[in-house]
Amino acid sequence: MPLDHRLSDEHEELRRTVEAFAQDVVAPKIGDFYERHEFPYEIVREMGRMGLFGLPFPEEYGGMGGDYMALGIALEELARVDSSVAITLEAGVSLGAMPLHLFGTEEQKREWLPRLCSGEILGAFGLTEPEAGSDAGGTRTTAVRDGDEWVINGSKCFITNSGTDITGLVTVTAVTGRKEDGRPEISSIIVPSGTPGFTVAAPYSKVGWNASDTRELSFSDVRVPLANLVGAEGRGYAQFLRILDEGRIAISALATGLAQGCVDESVKYAKERHAFGRPIGANQAIQFKIADMEMRAHMARLGWRDAASRLVHGEPFKKEAALAKLYSSTVAVDNAREATQIHGGYGFMNEYPVARMWRDSKILEIGEGTSEVQRMLIAREMGL
Repeated sequence: MPLDHRLSDEHEELRRTVEAFAQDVVAPKIGDFYERHEFPYEIVREMGRMGLFGLPFPEEYGGMGGDYMALGIALEELARVDSSVAITLEAGVSLGAMPLHLFGTEEQKREWLPRLCSGEILGAFGLTEPEAGSDAGGTRTTAVRDGDEWVINGSKCFITNSGTDITGLVTVTAVTGRKEDGRPEISSIIVPSGTPGFTVAAPYSKVGWNASDTRELSFSDVRVPLANLVGAEGRGYAQFLRILDEGRIAISALATGLAQGCVDESVKYAKERHAFGRPIGANQAIQFKIADMEMRAHMARLGWRDAASRLVHGEPFKKEAALAKLYSSTVAVDNAREATQIHGGYGFMNEYPVARMWRDSKILEIGEGTSEVQRMLIAREMGL
C-alpha cells in the first residue's frame, strides 16, 4: 500500500493540539526541570488529562481509540521542544502499557489500563540487565513457582518511568524454565510498585534526558501471584521482540521531533543573530547547513510514518521500523551537532534548547536497539 504522507483531519487536529501544548506549556518550564534533574509531574499530569497516554488504546479500557500513527505524531511534536517529556510518554505507552494491551488477560487490562491511559499511574518495562542489553536472551533474572506465587530474584538497569511517585507497575522479563536444548524460557510478569523485596535505586546521573526518570531495579525474593504472568509462560522473549518492533517506530518519531526542533531553533537563531552587519542566515554556509538539516528531518518523518502506516494496516513492518529507527536516530545526532555549531558559543550554554537537544540525541542511537542491532535486523529481513 503506497504511503500517503498527508495526515487525516483527525491526526492533523491532534498534531496542532500537541504542538500548542509543547510550545505554550512545556517550552517555558522544561529547562528549569532539566537543570534540576527533576521529573515534571505537573506537565505529565496535564498530558494525562489530554489523553496522550491513552492515544493508541481502545476506549473500553479508558483509551482514546486512536492508533500508533497518533502516538508518533504526539511524540514528534513533544520532542521538537523536549525529549525528556517525550520519552516519558513513549515509555509509558509503548513499553509500560502496550504489553498489557497486546498480551494481558482481560482481568489485567481492566485492572491496569484505565489508570495507565489516564496518566494516573505510569508503567515501566524491565528488560535490560547489567549483562543483558542487546543480548536480551541473556536474561539472568529468575522467577520460580512457589505455590500460587512467583518468586523473583535479579536486577534490571536503565529502566524508564520505574521510580516516579506515580509509577504503578513494572513488567519484568525473567527466566521461568529451560527448553530441551538448555536455552532459557523467558516470561513477562507484572510487579506492582511497593511489592516487598522490590527495590528502586536512586535516579541515574545522566548525560541527557535529565527531566525523565531512569533507574536500576533489584528483586530479592519478590512474591507476586501466578496470575501476574503476562501472556503465555515462556513466550516473554517473543513478546518483547514485538514490543520493541513497535517501540522503534515511536523512538523514530521522537528522534524526528528532535531533529526538527534543531531546525526550528537554528532558523530562529540565524534570523536573530547578526555578524559583520547582517543576519548570519544571509550567509550561504548557514543556509546550506539548515537546508540539509531540514532535508534529513523531512526524510526521517517519511520513514517513521511509513512504518506506522504499515503497522496500522496490519502489514509487515519490522524492516521499515528498523530502517526508520536507524536513520532518524542518526539524523537527530547530526542535526543536534549542526545546530550547536550554528549557535556557536551559545550552543554550548544550557539556556539554549539546542544544548539540551545535543545532550539528548546520542541515546537515540542506543536505546531500544542500538544502530548496530538495527543493521542486523535490516540485513536479516533482506534474507542475508
